[in-house]
Amino acid sequence: MDKLENIFDYQNMFDTQLVKTRGLEDITMEQWIQKETLAMLSELSELIDEVNFKWWKNEKTVDTDKVKEELVDILHFFVSMCLKTGMDADELHQRYLKKNEENFLRQQGKSDKQGYEA
Repeated sequence: MDKLENIFDYQNMFDTQLVKTRGLEDITMEQWIQKETLAMLSELSELIDEVNFKWWKNEKTVDTDKVKEELVDILHFFVSMCLKTGMDADELHQRYLKKNEENFLRQQGKSDKQGYEA
């Protein structure tokens, strides 16, 4: 099985169980996206705390294991939002490839979007 599809499958299993055990059947897609965006922001805040962004504080050694853990937490919420909008691993992959191609074109000045050329 494709690794991305595997991640989507596991997240779907978790979300299904969470909805059932927490009684969240009546939450709309819009409400899910709001909640998961806030959760992702919280995880992003935890990530930035791990990489010494506070210039007013003494730096600590960066624990790359904790950084990776926060990235996985962010991925959980991201994949869950994909699922809530009906996007599967294949669609995410196709949309990523299309956007990546556009990003290269922008950097090369070959896009209709102006202001990106390096």
